[in-house]
Amino acid sequence: MKTDIKNRQDIETLINTFYEKVKVDETIGYFFNDVVAINWEKHLAKMYDFWENVIFNTGTYEGNPMQQHQNIHKKSAMSKAHFNHWLRLFNTTVDELFEGEKAEQTKQRATSIATVMQIKIVY
Repeated sequence: MKTDIKNRQDIETLINTFYEKVKVDETIGYFFNDVVAINWEKHLAKMYDFWENVIFNTGTYEGNPMQQHQNIHKKSAMSKAHFNHWLRLFNTTVDELFEGEKAEQTKQRATSIATVMQIKIVY
């Protein structure tokens, strides 16, 4: 039986599961593996803070995700299809692991974030 997203541990489970898929994803994995050659330990820790702040308003996240994504876009162009794929992968992961109000809110926020980034970066 699935439960709702309740705490940081749930966020860590979501983010770890999601990025395990991203690492091997044919559509967007190369941004992380090749374009940025990401330090996964640092990135995952930042993503835990980011999503904990998004979902629970903790104020734990510091950073400028828009600037980071604009820098990546300059190295390798991101398209609407990339954002849509990221969003599908993220929302599918939420649905696989959780159900409830916070899970739905997380998917809505992810959609909003992806939409704003796409508008500011792609267009």
